[in-house]
Amino acid sequence: MSQASERVLVAMSGGVDSSVAALLLHREGLPIEGAYMKNWINEENIVGDCPWQQDIEDARAVAEALQVPFRVVNLMREYRARVVEYLLKGYQTGITPNPDAMCNREMKFGVFLELAKAAGFQAVATGHYVRRLRQIDGSWEILEGVDKSKDQSYFLALLQQHQIAAARFPVGELLKAEVRKVASAFNLVTAKKKDSQGICFIGEVKMRDFLQNFVPDNPGPIRTRQGRNLGQHKGLHLYTLGQRRGVGVPSNTRNEAYVVVEKRFDSNELIVAFDRLDTEGLYARRCRIGSLSFTNRKLPERARVAAKPRYRAKATPVSFEALGESSAILQFDQPQRALTPGQICALYDGEHLLGGGVFEEIF
Repeated sequence: MSQASERVLVAMSGGVDSSVAALLLHREGLPIEGAYMKNWINEENIVGDCPWQQDIEDARAVAEALQVPFRVVNLMREYRARVVEYLLKGYQTGITPNPDAMCNREMKFGVFLELAKAAGFQAVATGHYVRRLRQIDGSWEILEGVDKSKDQSYFLALLQQHQIAAARFPVGELLKAEVRKVASAFNLVTAKKKDSQGICFIGEVKMRDFLQNFVPDNPGPIRTRQGRNLGQHKGLHLYTLGQRRGVGVPSNTRNEAYVVVEKRFDSNELIVAFDRLDTEGLYARRCRIGSLSFTNRKLPERARVAAKPRYRAKATPVSFEALGESSAILQFDQPQRALTPGQICALYDGEHLLGGGVFEEIF
């Protein structure tokens, strides 16, 4: 199939990145249509900004400016089942899940891609700052975006080859400033729109506020490892390992603050300690990751790769040792702060995203 005959459904969120993605594909002469994924409308009246109506209007305005068809697809039921339930179950069982990575795998390149193909489209496009590279054998690799400060490859670590083959990332070759410049040159209404910083598809809602609407408070003691009682927490699900802000207890020690180092669900205790290199439970070099997924070819049983234990983290060298098909042991060359069960660990070879997994156990 020639590229010129490829029909692409663009996931238009109402932001500048997906707007320019649609514009670039349209300028290439590809037959495109725009679609807004309506996944959440804040029926629970959670504190925060959930601007889905304005986002739809902005996405529609861009589609009209490009003179391309536009639709709103209601995926609220699927989003609640595949992302919200995963999120809530994770926090209730003591881990800190990553809704953005799950949203990409299950929604944008899952349900939305399936919907697009059923409607006769060959590909879906998004505004992610990543690139694709075709290999000699016809398979595809994901590369970091040109704009390293905006690179979003970390959030695509759980995608598989069939999803990547049908994905298009038009802005991955551009810097953010260039994206806004293109949007301004074509007078798109989203040119100066502020980037969303909230939960995937939910908006400017703080995770704590979101969780408090679904998970009941379960107060318990805040203690040091030595057993000293420092205060009371509202629920262990509201805290994550390494957290410094919002712990709620003063250290009374000059230039030192308490951070979360352990959540004891059996006794409902939140354990805190000073943020130091030698603090037990805060730094680690060895861990097990599960739900292992590869973007293309599997790694050999033993390999040297790089890993990003969180978004914005610098890729750091690790030794990879497979444990069967779906899990592996990682040994970091240098101690890492607050490796957190439930979070995503993305694996790289230089700029190439190899895949990733979910932190399950920290040693």
